[in-house]
Amino acid sequence: MKLTDAGERFYEEAQDLLARAAAAVEKVRTEHREEVLRVGYAPSATAGILPRALERFHAAMPRVKVELADVSPPEMIRMAQSGQLDVVIALEPSVLASPGFKWSEFRQISLILIMRADHPLARRKRISPKLLCGLPLVGLGRKNFPDYVLSIRRSLKPLGCVPHFVALEEDGVPTLFASVEAYNAAAILADTVCEFLPRSLVGRPFHPKFDPVVAKVGICEARHSAHAELFVTILKQYAGKASAY
Repeated sequence: MKLTDAGERFYEEAQDLLARAAAAVEKVRTEHREEVLRVGYAPSATAGILPRALERFHAAMPRVKVELADVSPPEMIRMAQSGQLDVVIALEPSVLASPGFKWSEFRQISLILIMRADHPLARRKRISPKLLCGLPLVGLGRKNFPDYVLSIRRSLKPLGCVPHFVALEEDGVPTLFASVEAYNAAAILADTVCEFLPRSLVGRPFHPKFDPVVAKVGICEARHSAHAELFVTILKQYAGKASAY
């Protein structure tokens, strides 16, 4: 079979029309394609801030999808080093193990004592750090939270006090809350956990205070983008408005 002269002319016109149609489809797809911003975060570093920051960012950048990764510090470091994260929000000193990121401080967090509402120390409005000597504590395990125990020991060392841990939890703060109740013990945590504290538990500030925990945010230098910069800017603005415990 062979095309007629008219068929040849129609074929050429059809090819041109198909090419233009394909180009138009690709243009529409490109214009509506979602960009992705991958954010790894520590809940204690972002409590009370992240939901509002996300809402404002989505309003400004509706075509940018934010993928959140709530993972342990070691897993966050692994993901950051393997190029799976664009922004990292974490507490010192774990963030220092993630090279290739441009770091800046965005928040200082106070430590408080968490305990059951019927715990003897819950009657106090403020807790003297000296009362921690010999007090049964629940903490975060070394495997997934390698900095926690070391940090608490450093804080208590000037008092001549060695922390007495009755349990160390690897699954994170929600499991730690359950252990605090089960052991009728206490836990030293960031004051931001009050944002998701069960009603059966209470938090009390220390007086005098321990040195604050520093939260930092990092942007991957290899994939630096205006979207990441905007997200971090919004995050810092809400951190500045957050009230202390």
